[in-house]
Amino acid sequence: MRILISGSSGLIGTALKQQWSSNGHEVRTLVRRAPKTSLEFGWDPIDGTMDPAVLAGVDAVVNLSGESLGRQLWTSGFKERLYSSRIASTQTLVEAMRAAATPPAVFLSQSATGFYGTHTQDAATEATPVGQNSFLADLCRVWETTAQQAPPETRTVLMRTGVVLSPRGGALAKLLLPLRVGLGGPLGSGKQWWPWITLADQVSAVDYLLTAPISGPVNLCSPEPATMGEIVKELGKALHRPTIAQVPEFVLRTALREMASELLLTSTLATPSVLVEHGFTFQHPDARTAAQWLVRGLTRS
Repeated sequence: MRILISGSSGLIGTALKQQWSSNGHEVRTLVRRAPKTSLEFGWDPIDGTMDPAVLAGVDAVVNLSGESLGRQLWTSGFKERLYSSRIASTQTLVEAMRAAATPPAVFLSQSATGFYGTHTQDAATEATPVGQNSFLADLCRVWETTAQQAPPETRTVLMRTGVVLSPRGGALAKLLLPLRVGLGGPLGSGKQWWPWITLADQVSAVDYLLTAPISGPVNLCSPEPATMGEIVKELGKALHRPTIAQVPEFVLRTALREMASELLLTSTLATPSVLVEHGFTFQHPDARTAAQWLVRGLTRS
């Protein structure tokens, strides 16, 4: 296949490029700087500039664009950047696909389990409505609505990704260092549900969605939910380190404010119903196997 990726320099995009290139796919990337290779193509997602001719012969577009949620404190200006980096880039891709002579067959557009906001009564499935009174939930709602404007002949998948666990980078990076030296522990109570997924399963799931007869929202998270505390406990076991250095909730809220509430302390119980129903197999379905995989990755790095 010929695959075009936006936001390819991040954790997920880098892993996908490696996987697909090794599998013989032609992977094209959109870049905001001057292109350096024949597989790079310039665009300006904020200004809405993208030549539809870039899509000639492209089978699938994978949209991973978006400013990192944990890059800095959520000031009003940064929250605007979180919106614009996702909505404007998605709108630019959608308009280019609609203007293309032959639209791509598949559009995989990133979203997040933050769509559900705080959800703890039962497991959120893809049919669960958007969360209320949540910045992230509203961001995901607008993000997905924009992606759904893709051409009707293009199969569109809204990838509601959870917390991606990787031994190198991602959400886990700041937790692993104190854990490795025996000073780690849960953030807040540790009882908050984290809809997590390993990077390996994330890559496998996105690859699966390239060809699976699936459209609409898809939860990309483990089929066996775990709390943040349970994940940290399993990591401690795999590292043979204690996990008793709890970070109090009030410290996180004082230091990180809204970012702590929505990223670290919110509790979202979610399940990947669509993937399970279609027979997708997870390599790391539970916190224990995920922790063991993560620690093996640490020893190799």
